[in-house]
Amino acid sequence: MPEEVCLTDYIRKILKERKPQLIADEELRYRHAGVLIPLFDDHGMCRVLFTKRTDTVAEHKGQISFPGGGVDEEDQTVEDTALRETYEEIGVYREQVEILGRIDDTLTLVSNFVIHPFVGLIPYPDDLSLNRSEVDSIIKVPLNRFFPENIKEKTHLVEYDGMTLNTLSFKYRDDLIWGATAKIMDNFIKIIMEHL
Repeated sequence: MPEEVCLTDYIRKILKERKPQLIADEELRYRHAGVLIPLFDDHGMCRVLFTKRTDTVAEHKGQISFPGGGVDEEDQTVEDTALRETYEEIGVYREQVEILGRIDDTLTLVSNFVIHPFVGLIPYPDDLSLNRSEVDSIIKVPLNRFFPENIKEKTHLVEYDGMTLNTLSFKYRDDLIWGATAKIMDNFIKIIMEHL
């Protein structure tokens, strides 16, 4: 693996040379969402910023996610959606985000969304303005914690909507990253690893 300090240059190069797999939706059966996978440099270590959703949001209550949300009429592209939602949720201005590239779309079966993920470099998040109606807290995870050599278990039991699911997930301290966020993160890491 390249040195942590130049990891964002490495990711930028990979994503520039790779065409993301997009989910076609000619019949407009799905709702569409744009999300940002925010990376930042923490004294030479590349970290990923996640948000923990409040228990009062309409969907995915209490889950760990990326900043993002549904496409609005004023959004010209799904990248615009991801950047707008990032500002609305955590207070990072679009001008502060360097988009490194786009990765494959992900489909959520329960909430019927096609999620369009973008990878972006943000400034060190020491002065975020969280939208407290949507975001309970942020979680900063070293990117290398998602590398295969650092994963002990890739599935965990999750209690959701009266069911127990054995699903793809990543544990970091007391937090469990699962659902679409885990699928997106797993795909992102596979993209990085296949270009080593």
